[in-house]
Amino acid sequence: MTNQEILAQFGPREAMEYDVVVVGGGPGGLATAIHLKQLSAAKGQDISVVVLEKGSEPGAHILSGAIMDPKALTELFPNWKAMGAPLNQPVHDDAYVMLGETSGFRIPNMFLPPFANNHGNYIISLGALTKWMAEQAESLGVEIFPGFTGAEVLYNENGSVKGVATGNMGVGKDGEPTENFQLGMELLGKYTVFAEGARGHLGKQLIAKFKLDEGRDPQSFGLGIKELWEIDPSRHKPGFVMHTAGWPMEPDTYGGAFLYHLEGNKVALGFVTGLGYSNPYLSPFEEFQRWKTHPNVRYYFENDKGEVTAKRLSYGARAINASGISALPKTVFPGGALVGCNAGYLNVSRIKGSHAAIKTGMLAAQAAYEALVAGRQHDELSAYPEAFEKSWLHTELNKDRNFKNWFKYGLTTATLMNGFEQFVLRGNIPWTLRRDKPDHAYLKPAAECKPIIYPKPDGKLTFDRLSSVFISNTNHEEQQPAHLTLKDASVPVSINLAKYAGPEARYCPAGVYEYVKNDDNTDRLQINAQNCVHCKTCDIKDPTQNIVWVTPEGGGGPNYAGM
Repeated sequence: MTNQEILAQFGPREAMEYDVVVVGGGPGGLATAIHLKQLSAAKGQDISVVVLEKGSEPGAHILSGAIMDPKALTELFPNWKAMGAPLNQPVHDDAYVMLGETSGFRIPNMFLPPFANNHGNYIISLGALTKWMAEQAESLGVEIFPGFTGAEVLYNENGSVKGVATGNMGVGKDGEPTENFQLGMELLGKYTVFAEGARGHLGKQLIAKFKLDEGRDPQSFGLGIKELWEIDPSRHKPGFVMHTAGWPMEPDTYGGAFLYHLEGNKVALGFVTGLGYSNPYLSPFEEFQRWKTHPNVRYYFENDKGEVTAKRLSYGARAINASGISALPKTVFPGGALVGCNAGYLNVSRIKGSHAAIKTGMLAAQAAYEALVAGRQHDELSAYPEAFEKSWLHTELNKDRNFKNWFKYGLTTATLMNGFEQFVLRGNIPWTLRRDKPDHAYLKPAAECKPIIYPKPDGKLTFDRLSSVFISNTNHEEQQPAHLTLKDASVPVSINLAKYAGPEARYCPAGVYEYVKNDDNTDRLQINAQNCVHCKTCDIKDPTQNIVWVTPEGGGGPNYAGM
């Protein structure tokens, strides 16, 4: 049954009304809700705010490196340290290392550009911070609904956004309601703020409907893959941060890696691959596993005898924005706004987005609060983008606007030009590099590319996808319809496999897509939706844009621990 048919039979949906509805319980969404409550409380007013979170609890789906600049958090909670915010490990040392296949050269810190300086920042678990922020939000009176997906945007007759509907529960694989069926509900707001993270399902629809990206560069993304390990205390350096570039990536492919030493003998390590790569044989997951075998990296996981003694604790993957301010869409439309990574505010040069998410959430909250006090609703919150253009965040993003685009000329040119722009010009750049096509359009036919042969995992330092997904605690209700849908079921074999050698089997970091043989020896694409970690890579990189990621049943997906 279609959703319209379900509504005709089981509707109407229950509706709940709020002043502001927030879709997404990450740092941006929670900052929006918190600041609305702070502003109203200061004036003795009561503004009703609800936050929808598709994860089983706040923080369950949050994945980031993460090094956090506390600037925006300090604006939201000036006494966050006394309040117990989980920022416990300050950065003590930055290392930027250029890797060859077996060599490594550390760039002297005196030659690092300003965006590479992490002095005053903290190595954190963004999931832990998100849980803490959710507790603060609830203490201020914010309602949080975990395990509920924002599945559909609802519109007024004049076309303005009036809220969202949550997904139906208890629908079987065949699309028919089961005995456990529960109709979704409508959450209606005078304003609706979308904070779904990079490539948000509803944000993508809103950008298209309201043409918010008109005149902007196409959005660009990277796939970040992360693992959390516990290592031997003798190899642990609390507060040490290492970023690498070069091997194993080819010089014409954007990417890099990180290794962060948290407290408690734990290290977070990960690899970011720009999704504008051209070789369909490239596997971001395998590149990450191969990177761990480099002498400068594996040292932290071995003893003096070369034996792996560290223990892998968790795994996850998530697409991140990587396009900068030139691709930032218009962030307001009648009845709502986009904040955080749903809009694309991440600063790719600093590899930081949580401070931007919190800041933009606060700016959107300020604009919504002023509109509500003035008796307005369902119009454009123009004060939000105006305030952004006057903010320190705009200044920060603007001076680093060319960082990613220089990499189309190769790693060496990018390194030199980014250094020139930041050291010599001090960010006062008279030119802007533009981008003219989305990530999926860069993929070349397999016949024009060289296959990449990756080593088999050893099960100690390097691993396969399925064992990795297992420790991400990913789970979906097995009887629900697949949330990874195809516009045309014939396209994967007729185009993706025939022309591009089936890239979805390689770019997915969770083993969701695999080509298998039918009884008559023909090929078909098998979708293992149960494995999906909600990274959104397929929605971004599919060369035919035939794969569409839709919201699964609420609460499904990963349950990240300590990430």
